Amino acid sequence: MPPELADFISQYGYLAVFALVFLQEIGIPNPVPNELVLLFSGYLAFSGTLNFFLVFASAVLGDFLGTTLLYSVFYYFGKKIMENKPRWLPISKEKIERLGKIIIEKDRWGIFVGRLIPYIRGYASVAAGILQLKPKIFLSMVALSAILWSGGYVLVGRLSGRYWDLVLQKFEGTSTLIYVLLGIIFVSLFSRHVWGHFKNKIKKNEKN
Repeated sequence: MPPELADFISQYGYLAVFALVFLQEIGIPNPVPNELVLLFSGYLAFSGTLNFFLVFASAVLGDFLGTTLLYSVFYYFGKKIMENKPRWLPISKEKIERLGKIIIEKDRWGIFVGRLIPYIRGYASVAAGILQLKPKIFLSMVALSAILWSGGYVLVGRLSGRYWDLVLQKFEGTSTLIYVLLGIIFVSLFSRHVWGHFKNKIKKNEKN
């Protein structure tokens, strides 16, 4: 973590957390991975510099609003943008459409999973916008993924606060841990969804 960035987050607190997350979600890269920013903000909550719930809310809101703005731009202007693909969009139109079809086929769970995969996160929002995924579906899944992803990193930073130096050294390992935790949560939610669908089918068959 660059000292200047750490000082910036410590000085401007919730606004800094919100701004850094928001900017990365709309495609403007941070000097360090957003995950590290979120872990550090969680550590500041542990140390008493910031309030945990306000940090959590700032991170989730920055994630939600940033990706919603990106989605909205491509929802309304996606076709024009892709006709003259800008240099700042390094993925091809074909790949975006391929990703979009996967998201559309999987419906709400497609965007949810896409938003939990590093690098794919932003492009999932772009693809959803271009292929006109319904706002109601997109917004509900993005809200849930923001809580799990951005909120999850803040929570881990808070819980591992006393071991911050070790967390910093083992950042890659911590990232892996987050993916495992998110995977477990996803499997749990998906299983519940499938089981609910299965039970409804059984009920319909019993009625018939």
